[in-house]
Amino acid sequence: MDKLIITCAISGAEVTKAQHDKIPYTIDEVVSESLKAYEAGASIIHLHVREDDGTPTQDKTRYQKTIEAIKNKIPDVIIQPSTGGAIGMTRNERLQPTELEIEMATLDCGSVNFGGDDVFINTENDIKYFASVMKKRQILPELECFDKGHVDSVLKLYKKGFIHEPLHFSFVLGVWGGMTGEERDFLFLKDSIPQNATYSVAGIGRFEFSLAELSIKHGGHVRVGLEDNLYLEKGVLAEDNAELVKKVVEIAKKYHREIATPEEARRILRTRM
Repeated sequence: MDKLIITCAISGAEVTKAQHDKIPYTIDEVVSESLKAYEAGASIIHLHVREDDGTPTQDKTRYQKTIEAIKNKIPDVIIQPSTGGAIGMTRNERLQPTELEIEMATLDCGSVNFGGDDVFINTENDIKYFASVMKKRQILPELECFDKGHVDSVLKLYKKGFIHEPLHFSFVLGVWGGMTGEERDFLFLKDSIPQNATYSVAGIGRFEFSLAELSIKHGGHVRVGLEDNLYLEKGVLAEDNAELVKKVVEIAKKYHREIATPEEARRILRTRM
């Protein structure tokens, strides 16, 4: 098996300090949480940025300042900006981080009902457009799939030449409106992608560590972080992002999976840098 790539989703766009005081808003806070996660074993930082008051933004300048500050402290870490943005944003608003010198970014591969009247819209044409922009800018898309239909969409667009190799999937399971995070769901998605593709799993809430263990066991990779889950175990808040990463490292030891450095992660994922 390849070494284990750990991605840390340090903040997301929705979780607030009222829920956990280590959710980073300011650039200094983002750098601090990124550094601790990296030192704990994360080779990829999944990045959303906020204004200092916690308001989520896709502003290119805010991303640039944040990325530069992280790279100043952790030169070799892989930074993976989100292009999810917020409901109602245009394609180009969401894509602002891809105008920077980055090697990876997320590409959401289908629409999801997020509860109530909220719909996270990613049409077929959205996916084609995002993929074309990332190909032109030599950015590896992490293909975020919340459901089996999203995987199928990727494979159809791959056959038609809109999405290109290398294929790296992210199964985001346990989101309201998407697939749940049971073992059957993970296995269904894992067995639906090409053998030469790579994948990572992000379990939301209570599914975080059970899915992390399944992915580690089957040769996949793992995403954890306060964006996805605030708890180390039931009723016990994690101290910070690093504590969640450390728990994955301990699980990996059970299966004799060594932890990938950023350079090793680049080789496994076949990024351009």
